Amino acid sequence: MELDDAYANAAYIKDSDGFADRLAAASAAFVADLGGRAQMGLSYGDGERLAYDLFLPEGTPKGTVFFIHGGYWLKFDRSYFSHLAAGAVAQGWAVAMPSYDLCPDVTIAEITRQIALALDVVAARTKGPIAVTGHSAGGHLSARMLDKELVSQAVADRITAVVPISPLSDLREMLKTSMNDDFGMDEAAAIAESPIFMTDRYSAKVKIWVGSDERPAFLDQAQWLADAWEAGQFIASGENHFTVIDAMCDANSEMVKVLTA
Repeated sequence: MELDDAYANAAYIKDSDGFADRLAAASAAFVADLGGRAQMGLSYGDGERLAYDLFLPEGTPKGTVFFIHGGYWLKFDRSYFSHLAAGAVAQGWAVAMPSYDLCPDVTIAEITRQIALALDVVAARTKGPIAVTGHSAGGHLSARMLDKELVSQAVADRITAVVPISPLSDLREMLKTSMNDDFGMDEAAAIAESPIFMTDRYSAKVKIWVGSDERPAFLDQAQWLADAWEAGQFIASGENHFTVIDAMCDANSEMVKVLTA
């Protein structure tokens, strides 16, 4: 399809073949180190994948970071990304990471509703501010959590920051990829799920993150969202689509500071 190469990340990143294995190993090590402060497999709905993990700091959490994984709505689950909680946990915040059903078993719109349900369940379980973030497809989903039709006012009032990382913001582009065989979207569905067209949304501090060495399509997607929402944008120097999320592991990174401010 016309834009398959534009959205192909692995083909342009060195050593990408081992990316998933490296994530899984880092996540397993982090969970083991955290011990009893890692609460795994908490249900938020009906279905095996409708569950989240909650990583707790020492003492009472200052707030909760809600992280949504990527994978083009087609692959991965929360277990690959546990280690990304390290930075926020070190700053005294809890981190919640949900999984969700994948296309083609469900539509992207249904995934969005599942994540909104997960956010509601996490909000009911926790206290204090909530920072919402996610990577790639998860960046899309994090932006969608400001939709007034999806999230209650009570939950939205607790959202202090939304940080979409390498987000997909105009899903009409996906119609021009072979991935849409699994997404099953038409133009109306793509527009309905595109954050750039979210005009009736909650106000929150929004910072859009993207790596300087990402594919041009992702730089465009980030810029489109920044323009549409008149939001701030941070371009992480030297980072590609796979490494841009590493900043979440560092308690002193700019990304973690924005999330936990």
